[in-house]
Amino acid sequence: MRWSLFLLSLMGQFSVFICHLYDYIFINENKTWDEAQTYCREKYTDLATVSDMTDMKRLIKSTQSQDEAWIGLHSYPGKDNRTWYWSLPGVEYIENKNNWTVGQPDDNAGRLENCALLTNKKFQDYPCTSKHRFVCYNETNQANKTCHVIDYFMTWPKAQNYCREIHTDLVSGLDQLDVCDVCAQSVSYVWIGLFRDTWRWSDGSNSSFRHWESLSNNDLVDGQSKKTCATTVLNRAGRWSFDYCRNKKPFICYGDTFILIRKNMTWVEALNYCRENYYDLVSITDPHDQRLVQETVKNASSPYVWLGLRYSCTLDFWFWVSDSRVNYTNWAPQRNADDCDMSAAMETGNSNQWFKQPDNETFNFICF
Repeated sequence: MRWSLFLLSLMGQFSVFICHLYDYIFINENKTWDEAQTYCREKYTDLATVSDMTDMKRLIKSTQSQDEAWIGLHSYPGKDNRTWYWSLPGVEYIENKNNWTVGQPDDNAGRLENCALLTNKKFQDYPCTSKHRFVCYNETNQANKTCHVIDYFMTWPKAQNYCREIHTDLVSGLDQLDVCDVCAQSVSYVWIGLFRDTWRWSDGSNSSFRHWESLSNNDLVDGQSKKTCATTVLNRAGRWSFDYCRNKKPFICYGDTFILIRKNMTWVEALNYCRENYYDLVSITDPHDQRLVQETVKNASSPYVWLGLRYSCTLDFWFWVSDSRVNYTNWAPQRNADDCDMSAAMETGNSNQWFKQPDNETFNFICF
């Protein structure tokens, strides 16, 4: 958790707030996975959901314990229960047979083929243990998104780890594949960030992030294993394993951070509501925050949700009311110029880009 002290001279007030993402809480009581889930839902929000490596590092820092602990990931074994995901959290997989080579995916010869290769601009399922070159995607900032063909032969999980450590992730989603089209054409049979498994998060999140300790964890989806509940092994860099759900272990809960308020209010009304009941209107300072807010706005009842970003006529710039730096933006192309009494709102559908809206419009909003 990061503590910040800020002065809002433009708003004429001085205030202290806590800026955080998920709040992870380590519970040092031995319970079965089901008992842990019930406890977390009663006391907090749910068993821990992990969206990316930023969350994973924060989860590890939430406790000094070196024990193995339950997290909110549960498997529903069987080949028919597998679901395709893109490796980069927040990128949704949409089924389209035209993206696949004819007859794919097919689990050829009855073997498990849970990862995808790109060849001739089409997808093909393949065993994750095979070694191939791969394409990484780098999301340093909105204006400079790049791809890199890596000329090393690795298994899919090792390729994923490489991309996450050196770049952002394995290339994920059709938009990113379009960006990488030039370099992807120069090679064939390269790993992309598409995989499938039988694991689901307790809170219903569609987070595709996985942090398994070994490949076998990612391939045991054929119904042969009865170890269907996931743990994080804290004394092994938090890598994940699995165990029988009936065994008793400590566990990790999480509490909500971004709160969707399904009331239509003007921007000023939304700001006052958040400050009276929570901390502030939400700030989005990097792609990680953007993806978390995108998950939150899926249940919004208005076409946009207010963000805590406002335009100052006097100083002629945009600023976060939480005093965060405006380093990251996700503006949609717009005709209307910056103007007085304008604030930012995120579109709740499509690409979740930001739009400039008059303050007197009424939308749902997000507090933290």
